[in-house]
Amino acid sequence: MLALLFILFGAMAIGCALAMVAQRHPLYSAISLIGVFISLACLYVMLAAPFIAAVQVIVYAGAIMVLVVFVIMLLNVEQEEHRRPRLKFLLPVAVAVAAILIAEVAFILVSVQQESRVAASSSVSDVGVTQSVGEALFTRYLLPFEITSILLLMAIVGAMTLARRGGLIPRGDQARRD
Repeated sequence: MLALLFILFGAMAIGCALAMVAQRHPLYSAISLIGVFISLACLYVMLAAPFIAAVQVIVYAGAIMVLVVFVIMLLNVEQEEHRRPRLKFLLPVAVAVAAILIAEVAFILVSVQQESRVAASSSVSDVGVTQSVGEALFTRYLLPFEITSILLLMAIVGAMTLARRGGLIPRGDQARRD
């Protein structure tokens, strides 16, 4: 049963990721990205990490995607811009990079199976459980956590400062106001 659910949620994540890349309209891509985040949260639940799954849904599918959708709506992208013709060498490069990534995934799967045979006798770990995440976040990783929060605060203040400088008002409207 777990294998069937894993295949279902994995296929859902891959399908939503492909739909995200294939969409031409950025709003539809953002909605597909929400599907990827939700399917990853389901995979986290299957891995017995409910706290990480909840954070995935609340932070990424909730807060971050609301911000992305807000920016897309603020930019009001309605007309499609004409793109340059694609470079001919990009397709073979993409195929080569995909082959390398598939080889890496195969190597990781083989090495994990070998390590799981060795670690099969050990007890169940508490990775992803709320208590272990909280203890790690507020003991060993307290300084990086605080630095990240300060960087995010600085980014928000910088974005607000840039938006208030008048960069969003077209030059013709500024001349009429002066």
